[in-house]
Amino acid sequence: MARTFRRQRQSHPIAELNVTNLIDLGFTLLVIFMITTPLIDKEQTMRVNLPTVAKAEPTRPEPGDHFVTVTIDAGGAYYLSPAATPVSLSELHTRFLAFAAEPKPPVVTVRCDASVPFQKYAAVLNELMRAGLTRISLPTKPNE
Repeated sequence: MARTFRRQRQSHPIAELNVTNLIDLGFTLLVIFMITTPLIDKEQTMRVNLPTVAKAEPTRPEPGDHFVTVTIDAGGAYYLSPAATPVSLSELHTRFLAFAAEPKPPVVTVRCDASVPFQKYAAVLNELMRAGLTRISLPTKPNE
């Protein structure tokens, strides 16, 4: 359909508005959003609520509880307290089995340097689980 922009009288406004270009633009934007929206959804499918550590009142230990601390330093070496002696992962397993055999197993505190890979930390937790020790303390630094 041909358009004519001639008016019968000069004082009359042009009543016809060409919306073809606006419709083309709308469909183009619709296609772009239809293509990009699934890509955005794939990125957001794994929602992670990162933990925050707030200052809290420490819980009081029960009478008769004793504590054992496993420390992993920045180099990835394991230390077992109270003597802070360096031990290997296999030695930790045998010590954990001995602790689990006690009438009242200790509370095991696992301290880890922030720069240590998580695999070292997970290895200690795995050995605790294998030995059957369930009373574990994981100290963190509170947010300032």
